[in-house]
Amino acid sequence: MTEVFWNRMTAEEIGARAAADAIVLLPVASTEQHGPHLGTGVDTFLVTEGCRRIAALVAAKRPIVVAPTVWMGLAEHHMAYGGSFTLGADTYHALLRDLCRSILRAGFRKILIVNGHGGNIAALSTLVTDLTQELSAPIAVTTLYSIATEQGAYKGVLEDQDGVQHACEAETSMMLAVAPDCVRRDRMAEAYNGKGVDRARRLGTTPPIQIWRSHKQISSCGVLGDARKASPEKGERLLDIAAEGLAAALIGGQPWD
Repeated sequence: MTEVFWNRMTAEEIGARAAADAIVLLPVASTEQHGPHLGTGVDTFLVTEGCRRIAALVAAKRPIVVAPTVWMGLAEHHMAYGGSFTLGADTYHALLRDLCRSILRAGFRKILIVNGHGGNIAALSTLVTDLTQELSAPIAVTTLYSIATEQGAYKGVLEDQDGVQHACEAETSMMLAVAPDCVRRDRMAEAYNGKGVDRARRLGTTPPIQIWRSHKQISSCGVLGDARKASPEKGERLLDIAAEGLAAALIGGQPWD
């Protein structure tokens, strides 16, 4: 099987991929609270696994590399619960700029930042313009679940939500598939917030009037959705759907060709 992870390859092997005009996936995530039942590394585990699956599909058609995952992001809205890390926007900008610059200096020309954390979405939409101008390179950005959500592909898998919320049926299912040892099954009965808003329905939209709120003002338990309905079978399907959609886009030449 073709190796896809940057940190499992030698510098010479990485150089050969660059010479072959490989795509580089740069997974970005967060380390933050995910309710009473999930470890804080959910976004990091899931976006890393999602990129692995994407790369496994793409590698049969064109060269690709998965860079090491950025495990911290913009998570101020989760800090009230404890157990979370967050960066300021300026720090995040500088970090991504230097990481992308390093990838470009290694000889690559195509970078896709693959996001696994809802709190990063707005910043990445802005930063992709700045990074493209600063680095004179066609930096691209997506969220792991965006294509699947746009296509409505999760509706047949999830019971009462259209997409990925937070510490919910979807994320808990994927964690049961990828890192079951990080799921506290004895706490799943507490992992329910019926008033949670389906964030997937709001991807790419902006309310006409905005105000910042801590996540804790929305959910006392840290969950949006109902994790009690999770299963590893659902998790496998959700990850495959996400990977298949993004892989098809990359194989087809998006967004650079």
